[in-house]
Amino acid sequence: MKTKLTNYFLFLVILANLGCATYPISRKAHKQLDVLLEESTLFNSSFTGFALFDPETNQMLYQHQADKYYTPASNTKIYTFYTALKVLGDSLPVLHYQEFGDSLLIWGTGNALFLHPDFPADGQVLTFLRSRADTILYTDKTFLDDRFGEGWMWDDYPYYYQAEKTPFPIYGNVVSFRSNPLGVGIRAYPAYFHAFLSFDPDLPNKNTLIRRQEFGNDFIYNTAATKNATLNRSIPFHYNAALFSQLLSDTLTKKVTATNLAPDTTRQVHTLYQPMPDTLYRRLMQDSDNFIAEQLLLMCSDKLYGAQHTEWAVEYAKKKLFPNAPDALLWYDGSGLTRYNLFTPRTTVAVLKLIYQSLPRERLLNIFPAGGQSGTIQSWYPSPDGKPYIFAKTGTLRNAHALSGYLLTRSGKVLIFSFMHNNFPQSSNAYKKEMQKVLESIREVF
Repeated sequence: MKTKLTNYFLFLVILANLGCATYPISRKAHKQLDVLLEESTLFNSSFTGFALFDPETNQMLYQHQADKYYTPASNTKIYTFYTALKVLGDSLPVLHYQEFGDSLLIWGTGNALFLHPDFPADGQVLTFLRSRADTILYTDKTFLDDRFGEGWMWDDYPYYYQAEKTPFPIYGNVVSFRSNPLGVGIRAYPAYFHAFLSFDPDLPNKNTLIRRQEFGNDFIYNTAATKNATLNRSIPFHYNAALFSQLLSDTLTKKVTATNLAPDTTRQVHTLYQPMPDTLYRRLMQDSDNFIAEQLLLMCSDKLYGAQHTEWAVEYAKKKLFPNAPDALLWYDGSGLTRYNLFTPRTTVAVLKLIYQSLPRERLLNIFPAGGQSGTIQSWYPSPDGKPYIFAKTGTLRNAHALSGYLLTRSGKVLIFSFMHNNFPQSSNAYKKEMQKVLESIREVF
């Protein structure tokens, strides 16, 4: 009896930490969710967790293995998003500098947007640097991180979704290759890399191939690439300070020199800022952009500590932003590329609640992917009337899939939910179809 009472009180403590009561829904609604979740042959063939929460009444409505840990994949970006909201605020730092006589020492803030090909041009940094008559020196000595996160796949280095983390991103840290508009060969963008692009007749020709060595920036392509009239491929480049200085020099048409000097801690540090654009957060959440996720955490670290290290930003968030999370956060990167991350559905719901309380509803829903309309769920969870009712972040790795976000019910409620699935051998599509049944039921019942 003592053990049962102890377990009961422990359960109440856990619920109190989330600030909710237990199952304030009708027996019929509860039974309906039981049938859809607990009696699902598909869900029972793997590991599935689910939590449903009402932010207005501050009550957990339903839980199914919501206290178990799952690989969240890109649901990790939900945690990154909230951290960036709170740490970076409304201003985006874009450049640090110090003045030394006729020399200008510059270093990065981690800003992912600088000359990014998919964002509107912002000439603030370029205008400032072009206006200076000083000798420009570039340092990366405040970057204390590694190019890849813990547990990332090392051999994914040539794929666009695993661009290197760097202190001062430029051009999205990728090289874009496109078919030559004149019909001969292919072109590299930025143009600096065209001198390092060459044709290799010995490469296989079954598919278009463009390759580079892991620690080099010489690119080779095959015959199939020359015949691909719609070629548009992005490959990360390998960062070093000298390369960044060359790219910036080419862009400024002005010499920038890499230096081993570190910023002088006794001198004033100047920082340029720009308003924080929601386009950055939409790219993070709707396109599930790994590069932006990683750079956001580096920017948070830079603002908090004056140096860039992902672990520092994560530890700050765990202690200061999520101190009352229902479960401990096993959190190692910003994007979710690592399988080291482990979160529970009820903790993900708790973070989504914090986001819900931090942003106006219209702005929040405009940032998240909308079912049947935008982002990674453009082809999933549509509404028959054309008005989206699911606004949620996906997360997918092989054998793992998650969907967490906000659900608009027929009665006008906004509910928060988190679905997490691990260890299934088949495509995630079957799980998306099964989840849709659950979400449609919730939309009608609540």
